[in-house]
Amino acid sequence: MLGLVIRAFQRFIEDTYGAAAAAAVAQRAGLPVAGVEAMRIHQAGLAEAAIAAAEAVLGRPRAGLLEDFGTHLVSRPDRPALRRLLRFGGAGFRDFLASIEDLPGRARLALPELALPQLELEDRGGGRLTLSCRPPAPDLLHVAAGILRALADDYGALVVVEPEAAADGGPVLAIDLLDARFAAARPFALVAGAS
Repeated sequence: MLGLVIRAFQRFIEDTYGAAAAAAVAQRAGLPVAGVEAMRIHQAGLAEAAIAAAEAVLGRPRAGLLEDFGTHLVSRPDRPALRRLLRFGGAGFRDFLASIEDLPGRARLALPELALPQLELEDRGGGRLTLSCRPPAPDLLHVAAGILRALADDYGALVVVEPEAAADGGPVLAIDLLDARFAAARPFALVAGAS
C-alpha cells in the first residue's frame, strides 16, 4: 500500500477529530504519530489497521468514516490538488462521470505505485448510473461515494449517491443525476490560481 493513502487518512483524522484522536488512532494501529512516509510502499495490512483503529477510537461506522474521508480528499480549500486533478475529467458532472473509467490509468501516470481497481460505469438511462470496481472493493466505493458527492456539489449538480448490491451480489454505487445544472458550479480554471 502506498504510504500516500495512509498518510492522507491520518491527516483526515487529525483535521476532522483533532491531534489527540489522530495520535490515539496511530498508536492503536501501530503507525508513527507523525505520519507514515508518503512515498514509501508499506505492508498491505497497514491501511486496514488504520481504518479499524479509527472505527474503534472514534466509535464511527466504517462506511461513514470512509465516505467522510472521500469528501475530505477533494473539499479542503487549502489542499486543492486532487480536486483539480479530478475536475480535469470534464466540464460538467456528467462529463466527469463519463471519464471515470479512465481514472485508474490516469492515476498510474502520476503515481505508478498506486494500484486502483478497474472502475466500471453503467448508464441505466434516465439519469441513473452505477459504479462498480473489479475486483470488488467495498472500502474504495465508500471513499468514492464521498468524492462523488463533493464533486457533484463542486459542479453544481443535484445527485443522490447510495451504495447498493448489484445483481451478482457485489457492491456498487447507485448514482441518480437529478439535475446536472442545479446550482452554479464552483469556479475552475486549468491554470492554478486563475479561477
